[in-house]
Amino acid sequence: MHAQTQERLIQPAIGISGSLRLPGDKSISHRYAMLGAFAEGTSRFTNFSTGADCASTLVCMSQLGATVEKIGEGAIEVTGVGGKVQTSNATLDCGNSGSTMRMLSGLLAAQEGRFSLIGDASLSRRPMGRIQKPLELMGARLTLSEGHAPLTLFGGPLKAIDFTTPVPSAQVKSCVLLAGLQTAGETTVREAIRTRDHSELALRAFGATLSRTIDSVSIAGPQQLHAIEAEVPGDISSAAFFLAAATLFPGSTLIIDYLGLNPTRAALLDVLAALGAQVQVLHIEEKHSELIGTVRITSPEEGLGSTEISGSNAAQLIDELPVLAAIAPYTSGGIRIRDAKELRVKESDRIALVAKNLRAMGAEVEEFEDGLDVPGGQRLHGATIDTGGDHRIAMAFSVAALRASGETLIQGAESAAISFPEFFDLLDQVAVR
Repeated sequence: MHAQTQERLIQPAIGISGSLRLPGDKSISHRYAMLGAFAEGTSRFTNFSTGADCASTLVCMSQLGATVEKIGEGAIEVTGVGGKVQTSNATLDCGNSGSTMRMLSGLLAAQEGRFSLIGDASLSRRPMGRIQKPLELMGARLTLSEGHAPLTLFGGPLKAIDFTTPVPSAQVKSCVLLAGLQTAGETTVREAIRTRDHSELALRAFGATLSRTIDSVSIAGPQQLHAIEAEVPGDISSAAFFLAAATLFPGSTLIIDYLGLNPTRAALLDVLAALGAQVQVLHIEEKHSELIGTVRITSPEEGLGSTEISGSNAAQLIDELPVLAAIAPYTSGGIRIRDAKELRVKESDRIALVAKNLRAMGAEVEEFEDGLDVPGGQRLHGATIDTGGDHRIAMAFSVAALRASGETLIQGAESAAISFPEFFDLLDQVAVR
């Protein structure tokens, strides 16, 4: 791995300007790929995510009998297995993708056979015990190595359960729903904090029936899925970096077209508005139950204020917290983050790395078990950034570097390619220097 370590030098900018259209949403791409590969017929997806994680899902589904064909730039056709996977004795490599491993386990739990799922070093450190409990309650057998991958699954007929997730997690919810899709009776997942609902919307798009209450989702199985055609909206977690960058420079304006605005993901826009940015949704439409729109953000002439992110907001913004913390020193009143302990078990310990890199740039920051206090009104200087091999840390500090004095060196810049290979080129495109 070390042979491929890349560095990227980020020069300061004086503003952000222009318009962007972003690669397809990673969360939606994973689900469309998995459901299309499991459905009956041939699905066609355009603007499919270009990240390595979604490629891992496609490779795994091909090994299970689906046919995946690239038909153009960002366009693929997936011919599904009609609800019955081929039991391959091959090992399914999920790469760096927790979404692939957790959701695929749910899909395979109800299929006859033995399946082995592995991942890279980073994925092998992430907690997988959280899917073991519900799947075992349903009757699957699952072995892990001290709660982590490699994961071996002995699938077969399951029984429906009513399960409350101990830690709110869209991936765990999706895992149980995908098992419930294939199981006689009604399977229910309850959660204290509502997590992103891409799986429910995608299942409906492929023809499944689900019912929802304020704090639960139920699926009655078995149900058959049918192929769809869809254009994947731009990824709002990717947009976060550009929207945050635009807020750093008073008077800067940026437009992002065809952006996914799912209400369980769009909390970021509320936070930026709370900081004082002017956020406008210029056009909105619905496709396959997902909301898609054009967003214009303008940074206030007087600069950003302050905000606190905690409770259910912290859970909804878990992927955006690193970049919000990275721009916090440039606000007038700082940003306080709490109830975000989950950040410690992401691709890296994101709380520790954010604190370390902010300090490297000369910022004051206070670290807590479940969050950070980053005071405002600070001046930052360029530094060498330790990304810890984490794509979101690499991108967050590339944004912070735009308003620092002097150059910033991002070590491990190749990690950004995991979720967003075009990131640096697009950042250069909108940065005014």
